[in-house]
Amino acid sequence: MTGSGTRVLRVGERALLVELRDGEETEAFHAGLLRRRAAGTLPAVREIVPAARTVLLDGVADPERLAAELIGWEPGPVPARVGRAVDIPVRYGGPDLAEVAAHWGVSVEAAVRLHTAAEFRVAFCGFAPGFGYLTGLGERYAVPRRATPRTSVPAGSVALAGPYTGVYPRSSPGGWQLIGTTDAVLWDADRQPAALLPPGTRVRFTEAGLPGRKGPAGTAPGRGSPTDGSSGPGTGAENGR
Repeated sequence: MTGSGTRVLRVGERALLVELRDGEETEAFHAGLLRRRAAGTLPAVREIVPAARTVLLDGVADPERLAAELIGWEPGPVPARVGRAVDIPVRYGGPDLAEVAAHWGVSVEAAVRLHTAAEFRVAFCGFAPGFGYLTGLGERYAVPRRATPRTSVPAGSVALAGPYTGVYPRSSPGGWQLIGTTDAVLWDADRQPAALLPPGTRVRFTEAGLPGRKGPAGTAPGRGSPTDGSSGPGTGAENGR
């Protein structure tokens, strides 16, 4: 089924895959579905899983009805204050920070200010448990992946690639540009939810160690600081690391 640039495909007996035109439209569609589910106006769906340009709805009670309903549906823009908010303290000074600043045409100090001033949102998750693809800088500040990926990127590395920011939850190979590190625990199987940054979470990066940059009272420094609300469910997998 297609309509208004949106395709809705059947996946098995109880799932639908919605294909969108771009990442911005996908974020809005995902956020709109979560709002409808919270309001009780979305037909029964077990799981909503966003990716870069798709949203998978699994465990759909009535796929035919929902597919027809989603064709041409306009969810509207993502409200600025919707979603759980998390502050992540970062020690800026990664090995690629100067290169990123040069790519942006600014000083290293200005690059840090740009990154800490942005308001990010987790668009989807991929490649490793707890790795979120965060939007917020926009295409203007997109940076290329490294020509030669590193064989090992330390856990907690804050990195950029394309229009996304991400934090490596564990040590792994990777080709993103490293601009800093954090002690935040991105994935903890004993935590509920296990992922610190599931899709829909709002994120602010703060410069660790600066006066006035502390997390909320009672939060361990450098662990990632939830500041309100609760997150939407789901993880997705798309794009490289």
